[in-house]
Amino acid sequence: MAKKKAVAAEAQDATNHAAEQSENAEQPETVEASAEKQGGKSGKSSVDREQQRRVVEAIILASPEPIAPARVAGVLPRCNPSQVRALVKELNAEYVEQRRAFEIWEVAGGYQLRSLPEFAPYLKQIQKTRPLRLSAPALETLAVVAYRQPVTRAEIEHIRGVDVGAVLRSLLDRQLVRIAGHREVPGRPIVYATSRRFLEVFGLAKLGDLPTLKAIESLADAEEEDAAEGAEGEITVELAPDEETEAAAADAEAEAEAPADAAAESAENEASDPEDTAGPATSH
Repeated sequence: MAKKKAVAAEAQDATNHAAEQSENAEQPETVEASAEKQGGKSGKSSVDREQQRRVVEAIILASPEPIAPARVAGVLPRCNPSQVRALVKELNAEYVEQRRAFEIWEVAGGYQLRSLPEFAPYLKQIQKTRPLRLSAPALETLAVVAYRQPVTRAEIEHIRGVDVGAVLRSLLDRQLVRIAGHREVPGRPIVYATSRRFLEVFGLAKLGDLPTLKAIESLADAEEEDAAEGAEGEITVELAPDEETEAAAADAEAEAEAPADAAAESAENEASDPEDTAGPATSH
């Protein structure tokens, strides 16, 4: 009987010792976790900042079009648009430091990841899209819309001195120009304005980034010098393949304007020449 009691006591002691060892083994981990929570706030903050940059980078990379800071902030927890702008600035500084081949651009009111211009010659060799020309009439019409918007077709034609119907249709099809409503005057003519696509194509964050009139005058002087050397007034922009069919429309319109103007001038000269008009009448 005494022997059984002794065995039971030893078993109880062994159980208590095992429980104590288990508790002691778990205690360092608990203390370490507590120390990390109390003393490691700065480290956790830096990790969070790095993770935020990675999330912002991933969102901008995956977005098919420029994404606004407010939209990014709506996805990223505990973040506002001003913090998103700061994170983008940090990312661009990091890209420059690491000599990366791309950077984040602010275009059309949002952010977009773009390769650096210096790599354009290499990228053009593998891209399926090809640069399309904007003819001089298209560029002139687009410039009038950009600086006078909202503007009616009649106002554009008054400035350019020619019909702009075909050019406007081409710019609408390319989504560089949009219909902005109607002017509240007799007839309620349609008014035109530039689109978000226009800002994206020309790398502008907002319309206020358009060059000033003084800058345009200096560009005009430079173009005159180039024209004297035989340069042609053209510009190329990267557009999607499904827009290729519209390039012919703008070029055809540009070619059609010259014969139309020549025909009008010829008709005016004939009407103003009394000898040509009187001759056939006196021959009968």
